[in-house]
Amino acid sequence: MTSAILLITFAACQNKTENHSNSKTENKTAMENQNKSAIEKTLNTYFNSLNASDVKTAVSSYTSDGVFMPPKFPTATGTEQLVAAYENVFNAIQLNVTLTIEEIIVRDDIAFARTLSNGKTLIHATGQTVPEENREFFLMRKKNGDWKIARYMFNQPK
Repeated sequence: MTSAILLITFAACQNKTENHSNSKTENKTAMENQNKSAIEKTLNTYFNSLNASDVKTAVSSYTSDGVFMPPKFPTATGTEQLVAAYENVFNAIQLNVTLTIEEIIVRDDIAFARTLSNGKTLIHATGQTVPEENREFFLMRKKNGDWKIARYMFNQPK
């Protein structure tokens, strides 16, 4: 009888441990999904600002020490340089691109996202519209509960 009671008690404790472990995993997964959704929202807001040539929203998508590393142009670091960089970009071109998020990896308050964008670009100087296709890499940081772009670089796959 004592053996049966010990066996039942042991099984109950093990089941409780498994349930606690499953609960932790479910909570971690739910948090990761919330973070990924918040990152997707930040990226969509950012790309909408690119299509609208909206400097203020583009720059507000970054951390205050954010870094923008476009190919063939100087790196812009911090809000002041980001504003100047995006003003220059939007004075030169009008983007009309769509975003595809390929991967988001989250670790605590840091994440990275790998994306593709494609569409068209209007070059203001010539009036010419050309195809646009980029693959992008974003390093994201969670600051005060909001996911922001900490580092951003892109290139053209072709």
